[in-house]
Amino acid sequence: MRNYYYVTANTAEGFLNLLSSNIEGLEQIISLKHPSQKVKATILKGLIQKYEPTDELEILKSALGEDYLDGIIIREKGIAFLNNSIVLDDMNGVTELDLSHFTQNSPVNMNQKELFKHHTEKAHKNLETGLRIHDDLEEIYINEMNFEKADEITARFIQDRLQGQPKVDRDAHEYHRLFGTTTVDGPVNVIPHITEKLSRAFYVKGRAGTGKSTFMKKVASACTAHGHDTEIYHCSFDPNSIDMVLVPSLKFCLFDSTDPHEFFPTKENEEVIDLYEGAVTPGTDERYADEINKVNDHYKSYMKKGVAELKKAGEYLEALEQQYSCTEQEQKKMLEYIEQQARA
Repeated sequence: MRNYYYVTANTAEGFLNLLSSNIEGLEQIISLKHPSQKVKATILKGLIQKYEPTDELEILKSALGEDYLDGIIIREKGIAFLNNSIVLDDMNGVTELDLSHFTQNSPVNMNQKELFKHHTEKAHKNLETGLRIHDDLEEIYINEMNFEKADEITARFIQDRLQGQPKVDRDAHEYHRLFGTTTVDGPVNVIPHITEKLSRAFYVKGRAGTGKSTFMKKVASACTAHGHDTEIYHCSFDPNSIDMVLVPSLKFCLFDSTDPHEFFPTKENEEVIDLYEGAVTPGTDERYADEINKVNDHYKSYMKKGVAELKKAGEYLEALEQQYSCTEQEQKKMLEYIEQQARA
């Protein structure tokens, strides 16, 4: 079985890395080193084929795009195989395997590498500007919020979810992740994949500043305090906000179901929680329509600029990757070497 999510993202605060909470407690962490992102992705795909018939896999998708991978975690075996580019220097207990010896590598065109970095940083700057403008949108709705009603909705939801559930005397773990990000392919997410296996899914609707993230943070905190491990999915635009909370032991999740990841219930076990309808002054959309449309258009223009810069970065990355190749025989030798080290 495959479980997909992201631990890296292109955000308004720059490149985000949430790997650490997801590998905590693993017995073996193997970092795969090679100058080519595509060669590492190929090897990770080979490992997926090897382990998938017998193990449940957590597949870490890449903020670089669909052609790349950040890693694989096999939690039951206590092992992770990771792209070395996401392994931070201060992470302990990591075994690095240098795979570059197995391939014939040409000299890297450093200009292409610098241009990839340059356009990625420009994308992050555009996202940062977009977020600052987006704050003006939040201001409109915050001023029309009934926070007491929002608190009542939150308290009622928590009570409904935890009622009849005995409190577990244990230190629950929080896994910090993302369900998507903005890549060279544009905004992407794996929400349908995550929600399809759950007993209940709650679609949190609302507007900017109507308390969606605060609502989910409070739910996560309550479930963790009750002894349940919790998966917390951060917003890839503003990583200080939360876009999804999933509690595996209670088999439910709730997520921000608004643009650019807007979905609607299609099954009986899915339900909408609308914080705009429940806690905002009626008629707010209409009263501030001109201002809202102006701010929306302004911030989305910078989002589009950010995507355009990531596409340019992707073109230079693709040109960089063309300098590398990997034969089937080389792949086989690398996989054998990794398997030997995983058993060691």
